[in-house]
Amino acid sequence: MTNHATLRHSSTVFFHASGNKQDLGMSDLILVIDDDKTLLGLLAEHLGKAGYRTLTAASGVEGLQAFYEHHPDLVILDVMMPKMDGWAVCERVREVSPVPILMLTAKGEERDRLRGFRLGVDDYAVKPFSFAELVARVGAILARSRRATPEPHPPPIVRGEVTIDLAERRVTRAGQPIHLTPTEFRLLAALAERPGHTLSPETLLARVWGSEYADDVENVKRYIHYLRQKLETDPDHPELILTERGFGYYLV
Repeated sequence: MTNHATLRHSSTVFFHASGNKQDLGMSDLILVIDDDKTLLGLLAEHLGKAGYRTLTAASGVEGLQAFYEHHPDLVILDVMMPKMDGWAVCERVREVSPVPILMLTAKGEERDRLRGFRLGVDDYAVKPFSFAELVARVGAILARSRRATPEPHPPPIVRGEVTIDLAERRVTRAGQPIHLTPTEFRLLAALAERPGHTLSPETLLARVWGSEYADDVENVKRYIHYLRQKLETDPDHPELILTERGFGYYLV
């Protein structure tokens, strides 16, 4: 017998909650979207044991409907699904929300990971995976998301035509909004919180991705490139985010 109770269901969308009643309404809500109903049940069980409320959906369409209705704190999303795959769902979610996304995939190829990161995916779990590891990843992503929340009402940072408003999580250039993925924004915020100070790739990895990614410096290079493409007038000759060779990066 599991420690979950089904609170409501519509079609194949199910809302599960932790068996500890005092946790209800207080714990983070995780939306899991996967066409494997057995896996959905197991994920709901393990996440529930960890104290999370879970909402499960067996297709991309139903997952999006559940997302719009319940506004989860994190989305676990399978890549390979019929009709609407995980890439399409991710794009739709990113149009309206910076909610953290953890992708489930049976593929480990770099091109798939890069595609996901470009779409704003926060982390990957490659099938088959350990449920304990997945729950740990969920906790790490949520912790990073909370750490990235800016202090109330810091003044906007203006650099030439670029304005960075950490309080509103908005970035504009010449008054036009610039869409950044959650990871891109966290990286920019880390630089913007200490303008003029050079931050090493290892420091940025720990602050933006978490200490478990301390050796993946390519992530920092890749996302600095993405930011420059979106923010710089001439990305090949940056004037906003500069490189201190051998040390790291800084916001002018």
